[in-house]
Amino acid sequence: MGTDHVVIRRAGDSDAAEMADVWLRSFTAALPTVQRPHDDAQVREWFASVVVPAHESWVAVADGGLVGLLVLDHSELEQLYLDPQWRGQGLGDRFVDLAKRQRPDGLHLWTFQVNGPARRFYERHGFVAVEWTDGRHNEENEPDIRYMWRP
Repeated sequence: MGTDHVVIRRAGDSDAAEMADVWLRSFTAALPTVQRPHDDAQVREWFASVVVPAHESWVAVADGGLVGLLVLDHSELEQLYLDPQWRGQGLGDRFVDLAKRQRPDGLHLWTFQVNGPARRFYERHGFVAVEWTDGRHNEENEPDIRYMWRP
């Protein structure tokens, strides 16, 4: 596919529903063993009422549809999800580069320990694991890892 024809732009309120759909498809594909604490309708409401209005949100658009999203909350890379068919095409690299440009003083993020591909991806981009938890403090009750990137 390649990402040459993909446009990355700031998200607007009208993107919330498609962002939620990408998130749901990606989460389901990447994390089949992780129990989601919210149903699809609640995820869609969260994107519409919290994510897009309250956070710096970016979307990737190709062929008229959303294929990825990036959400930054202060220094936290809060969300980076790609439509499953867009994995391995370089789009995630473009989103991380954008996040680093937007937060040149550094970033942190959380990912589930079970998500080996995400861990390898972030480590390849210079993120270092700084904290491992038993999952007691996330809604999924899933062991996770906090990563940091410093320029």
